[in-house]
Amino acid sequence: MAQRKNLDDFLRGRIIGRLECGRTQLEVSEELGIFQTVISRLWQRFQDDGNVSRCYSTGRPRVRTPNEDRYLAVTTKRNRRSTASDLSRQLSSATGTTVSRQTVYRRLGHIGLYARRPVRCVPLTATHCRLRLTVNPLPPANRIFGGHCLMSGVIFPKIRLII
Repeated sequence: MAQRKNLDDFLRGRIIGRLECGRTQLEVSEELGIFQTVISRLWQRFQDDGNVSRCYSTGRPRVRTPNEDRYLAVTTKRNRRSTASDLSRQLSSATGTTVSRQTVYRRLGHIGLYARRPVRCVPLTATHCRLRLTVNPLPPANRIFGGHCLMSGVIFPKIRLII
C-alpha cells in the first residue's frame, strides 16, 4: 500500500460495484489493498457526476469554453472593424465572464481571424481628397532630376511628366 499507482478502469469499476452492493469503504480498501481515502474520493466523484474515469489535465485550467470561442468568431465575422477591446466587452456583456483584450487577440489568432487593431487615423473619403487637392494644388511644373521626376514632394524614378 505504500507505493503510489493509478487505478485502471476495471479496478475502479470493481470498487464502485462493491460499494453499490453495500460494503463499507473500509472493507473494500482492506480487501483490495488500496487506501481508504482513494476509495472515498472515487466514490464521491462517482456520486457527484456518475463518472469514475480520470480527467487528464495539463497546465493551467481553461477559463474559456469552446462556445465562447465560437461566439467570438461569429461576432468578429459580423463586425469586421471591431477591435479586441470591443470584442472582450461584448463577450463579457453576453456571457458574464470577463476576458482580457490579449486573450481575445490570442484566441482569434488561433482560429485565423486576427483581431482588428484600433484605427490610428481617420481614413480619407472622396470628399476629403477633393478638399486636400483644392487646398494644396499640384505645383505648376514638375522638376526633372536626372531621370527622376519630383511631383508633389515625391520623386518618381524614370518618369518624365511635364504639365
